Amino acid sequence: MSKPIVAIVGRPNVGKSTLFNKLINEKRSIVEDTPGVTRDRVYADCEWLKYKFTLIDTGGLEPYVSDPILKQMQEQTQIAIDTADVILFIVDIKTGITDTDMHVAHMLRRSKKKVLVIVNKYDVMSKKDLDIYEFYSLGLGDPIPVSSGQGLGLGDMLDEVVALFVNYDDMIDDNYIKVAIIGKPNVGKSSLLNKIIGEYRSIVSDASGTTRDAVDSLYQKNGRNYVFIDTAGIRHRSKTMRKIEKYAILRTIAAIKRADLCILLIDALEGISAQDVRIAGLAHENGKGIIIAVNKWDAIEKDTHTMNEFLKDVEGNFAYMSYSYKVFISAKTGQRINKLLETIDIVFDNVIKRITTGLLNEVLIDAMATSEPPVHKGRVLKIYYITQVSVKPPTFVLFVNDLKLLHFSYKRYIENRLRLAFGFKGTPIHLIIRMKTKD
Repeated sequence: MSKPIVAIVGRPNVGKSTLFNKLINEKRSIVEDTPGVTRDRVYADCEWLKYKFTLIDTGGLEPYVSDPILKQMQEQTQIAIDTADVILFIVDIKTGITDTDMHVAHMLRRSKKKVLVIVNKYDVMSKKDLDIYEFYSLGLGDPIPVSSGQGLGLGDMLDEVVALFVNYDDMIDDNYIKVAIIGKPNVGKSSLLNKIIGEYRSIVSDASGTTRDAVDSLYQKNGRNYVFIDTAGIRHRSKTMRKIEKYAILRTIAAIKRADLCILLIDALEGISAQDVRIAGLAHENGKGIIIAVNKWDAIEKDTHTMNEFLKDVEGNFAYMSYSYKVFISAKTGQRINKLLETIDIVFDNVIKRITTGLLNEVLIDAMATSEPPVHKGRVLKIYYITQVSVKPPTFVLFVNDLKLLHFSYKRYIENRLRLAFGFKGTPIHLIIRMKTKD
């Protein structure tokens, strides 16, 4: 069974994201005084005592909205409510009950889900404040006072949460392949995620920058579990002056660090930009597997040479990551989406691939026989042996007689021979050089 899901819901600016960040002990949701900052569902793992569960932060609920993005926020929150095992309904002690609170309470009563009323911003827990009793009128049971900002009352609240879990002891942890979808704003990242998941999962809008947080979606196919992380688009630095967009960039970088591999989405209509190369560099520098997916390929007028010409452009701009997979897709029509999913499996298997020391040294000996190690000022480079020390990415240690004798070009030659022998398509390889004195 999957872990229990706990959703945090409520009207805007009652402290939902502050509570979310406090519970997961990191700043993953964006926290600002501006209502509506959190617009997608944000997932994170959470733990209390022996219990592990998935926590969802949601955008603020507001009835009777006409703005299309706000309407989509409502739909996102409704999906979170439908998905959740337990719902934390956040209200504000300082403002009291509002018409919107009553509307949300009515929605939650109709959901038939397990709901806890969390009275937030209760900053003096010893205070005998009779105002808390007005929240009984929501008709959802005993209100629980907390201060998410100060971290007060959260233990008692979590005790109530885990008490509502059913058959938790039968639940097991799953291992997931973590895939970050990265790229500039408005290249189709959310559309791709929605096409893969098969449900309306991330907000899709023609307005660039619609996804501000990194959003996790769980997915399963052919016995493998995935976490797809839909990230905010990274803009050129001159366009990132607002706080929210700066935070979104940090979320994207954090998403790349969390991921096992990244899908870099490029807009076929716009072509490759310096920003695309810069974003790909973040994945490369962090040692992540990479798939370059050229999106909107259905909208390109083609002849027999079109794909080869675009592929040459891709390979020229991303020469520093020639190991990457390239796939031409359409998130809109679903063109080659199955091929993309197959490629994800291949890249992940290469990201975690381990090679025995015996096989590695057979390849090393053959490589040195084919192209002898360089000589510098009469001294010959000697490579004693190679061994793999880690994965994600595959990392190897070469033991040599003198670090200065191993030229960059010969190091690259060794890497290419490892790729020729063992594949490693889609993942960078790290070679660490260590000096070993002769016995």
